[in-house]
Amino acid sequence: MQYRHIAYIALPMLAFAAGAATSAPAAAQTTDSGLPVPIQTVQQTVIVAPAAPPPPQTETVPPPPAAEGQQAFWQPGHWAWTSAGWVWAPGSYVLRPQPTAAWVPGQWMTQPSGGYVWVNGHWQS
Repeated sequence: MQYRHIAYIALPMLAFAAGAATSAPAAAQTTDSGLPVPIQTVQQTVIVAPAAPPPPQTETVPPPPAAEGQQAFWQPGHWAWTSAGWVWAPGSYVLRPQPTAAWVPGQWMTQPSGGYVWVNGHWQS
């Protein structure tokens, strides 16, 4: 009987300690001054378009920037949804983070509940 009482107290404490241990590495980062480094989170607004975007526009791809020609990759333009309707977002060059990285283009994804959500392009190693 006494064992059950200890287990009811000890198990939640162990679970709490284990949870604290998993979050410790993020909090353990420090700067040269010994102060903790704040963790920054990026908030992204999810925009749901009510219908599929129009077909992509034809773009003339300019030559890459001279200094970054080997590392630059053309990110094609895409349609962006605003409250006023579809607006074309022109393409641009993005820098390759490493030589073997491959660009995964952004795309509008159909949602099970209806509408379309834009998924940003990103690098894949």
